[in-house]
Order: sequence, then structure tokens, then C-alpha cells
Amino acid sequence: MPNEPTTVVRSATPSGAELATLTFDHGPLNLFDQAMFDSLIANVAELVANPPRAVLLRAEGKVNSAGVDVHLFQGLTEQQGADLWRTLLTQIIAPIEALPCPVVFSAHGLTLTAAFEIALACDVILAGPRAKFGLVETVVGLTPSMGGPQRLAERAGSGRARELVMTGDVYDAATMAAWGVVNAVHDDVDTAARALAARLADGPTKAHAATKEIIAAWRTGGVGHADGVTPDVSGALFATEDLKGAVASFRENGPGKATYQGR
Repeated sequence: MPNEPTTVVRSATPSGAELATLTFDHGPLNLFDQAMFDSLIANVAELVANPPRAVLLRAEGKVNSAGVDVHLFQGLTEQQGADLWRTLLTQIIAPIEALPCPVVFSAHGLTLTAAFEIALACDVILAGPRAKFGLVETVVGLTPSMGGPQRLAERAGSGRARELVMTGDVYDAATMAAWGVVNAVHDDVDTAARALAARLADGPTKAHAATKEIIAAWRTGGVGHADGVTPDVSGALFATEDLKGAVASFRENGPGKATYQGR
């Protein structure tokens, strides 16, 4: 049986926190064809059904992905095109963003179109110095439609988003970091991303989920809406074992000594 285009491997940090690593491994270019999308949708559904305490997205090979296999678009009607984007948004992008744990994307090489849009749905993007990013759908007369333009605009501003999408140019990691799209550039990005994902997995998972919920409220309704949800979202943390234990640890041992179980 051939290898699946994407796989999820669950492991434990030295402290016992569960970390899930989702890897793209689909030929030398990691092209997003139907098999790749189907595999990824199944993997994301598995993570949603049984969330770990952190997720790392990464790729094997020289590139993260050279983009989408254009055969996927051939002959689609307007309705079929709309249905395709709706499926990818609701079954990949939205569930990744809604995972109740930190999600890290590791980009070591070329990261185009769907892969870049998936990265933009993650909480933290780390890049290697040779990584390059692009939303190059203009080459086939499309605009990126897995949420990339709007999420890029959120990180880099609407002017930068329009430039990147309309030119179809490919941008290096240093530029993406300067624009605020990439969080950091590391010489050994795979090691750095694994270390960060493990560190976040060891943290107060319910507090991280609350952070994501508050920021999601800001994204949809601005500061006022986020302020409106914050008391209840953050107030619920006082019932968690992690907060109770961390407060006790702080009082007894000072800051930075608490351990968390994700409860």
C-alpha cells in the first residue's frame, strides 16, 4: 500500500504532553492534488476529534509544497469551484484555526499557494533562511481562495496582501519576517519548530485555547467584541487544575516553576 500523502504522528514531550506532528510527504513537489487534500482533511478531522496539546505542521523533501496540481481546476463549473473552496475552507482552514491548542507551521523551503494558505491558518509560522512564499494563483487566472488574502492582510496589512497576490511574486523568508507574516527565521527551522511545539505543548493548554478564542473574537468583531467575551472565556480558567497549580507554585517557589497537565 502506498504511503499516504499526509500523516499524523503523536508523540510525548519529556514532560508527557501529547504533541501531534502532521507531515506533508507527497512526491518531490508535495503538490496538492485530490489525494493530498483528502488525506489532509482526514488528518485534520482526527486532530479535531482528539486534540493534542500542540500541533506541528511540516513537510518532507526539498520543498514544503510547489502548490496545487492545476489538473484539479480543469473543467470545473462556477458551482463546482465554489463548492471546492467551501470544502477546503470548512474542512481544513477553519478546523485548524479552531483547534484548542497551539499550531506551529515549519517552512524549510518553497511554500506556495495552498501550503502558504494553510500556514496562515496556523498560530505561529517559522521559516528557514531558504524558505520562499507565494500566492501565485494569478498564473492560472485565479485568486487564492483558501483564506490566504484575508489572513495575509491581517498579518501584513491590506496593501502588502494586494501586492503579493496581484503580482504573483515569490518572497523570501527575511521579507516575510519583516512584514510580520513569519514569526521568526531559523537556520535549522525543523529543530526550532519541534522545540517550540514541544514547549507550547508543555504549557497551560486551556489558557492557550482561551487566547485563541479571544483573538478569534477580535478578528470577527474588533476590540469591543473581544472585550465582551474575555471575562467569561478567561474567567473559566479559574476552574482549571493548571491555573490552581500554577498559582500555588508561584506562591511557594516563584515564577517559572509550574508544570501543566492541560487540565
